[in-house]
Amino acid sequence: MTEAVSAADPHPRRSVDLLGSTMRYVDTGAGEPVVLLHGNPTSSYLWRNVIPELAGTFRCLAPDLIGMGGSGANPSGAYTFAEHSKFVDAWLDAVVPEGRLRLVIHDWGGALGFHWAARHPDRVAGIAYMETIVCPVRWADWPEQARGIFQGFRSPKGEDLILNRNLFIEGVLPHSVMRTLSDAEMDAYRKPFAEGGEGRRPMLTWPRQIPIDGEPPEVVAVVEAYGAAMKASPIPKLFVNADPGSILTGPARDFCRGWANQEEVTVKGLHFVQEDSPAAIGAACSDFFSRHAA
Repeated sequence: MTEAVSAADPHPRRSVDLLGSTMRYVDTGAGEPVVLLHGNPTSSYLWRNVIPELAGTFRCLAPDLIGMGGSGANPSGAYTFAEHSKFVDAWLDAVVPEGRLRLVIHDWGGALGFHWAARHPDRVAGIAYMETIVCPVRWADWPEQARGIFQGFRSPKGEDLILNRNLFIEGVLPHSVMRTLSDAEMDAYRKPFAEGGEGRRPMLTWPRQIPIDGEPPEVVAVVEAYGAAMKASPIPKLFVNADPGSILTGPARDFCRGWANQEEVTVKGLHFVQEDSPAAIGAACSDFFSRHAA
């Protein structure tokens, strides 16, 4: 059964100044905190239809990563995983400085969330994850239909493909959702990157950070470390498996299915599963977190 998905995003935003810039975030609902982390090329808008399933029970916090959505630019101009991690750390220190929290994570938000959880295990009451990076991968395992364009992003052609032609928004995003995104939805995703040039740099740096065939080595090391931590960690985990899915399939899925203290639920979707099955995702997360009280 196909879900009806709304383009509207009524959730209130706040902003916090940190590290010489500003991060904007959703802050809605009341209760123990649930932090929802998006990836590339999205923003907290991705979670707009997931949050209502959680906000009746939990306080939902969903930031726009630095240089993305309504957040400011990184003063250094760099958007590596390490830079994003630094800003997520600072944001969490500012917004949820103490106590336990739960993570709902996708794409690069998953990598950032796993990395934080591996370093702060006593503060994490649960993790729900979907279509994210659980281990280094090989080009042979990357979705065949996306292999060429991602190799292009990682080549000298990448600047033209993204900084000029905006192909992550105009090509990858709509082709990674089962339904057709509406004009209003596409406009919401286009808005932060409306102007070409360096403002689109975050969207280009992200695909160049994916740990594929041993490169880049510093990201491979981080992903291997958090993958090992999650495999052994007693933190309650919910793997939201996408059917047919995109990047968390094959050997990567086999790997994460071996993680400790984990349940699994399947929802319909490609990569941006929140645009196909948001209510199912939100309901599964709410049920899981409610059953695994902090």
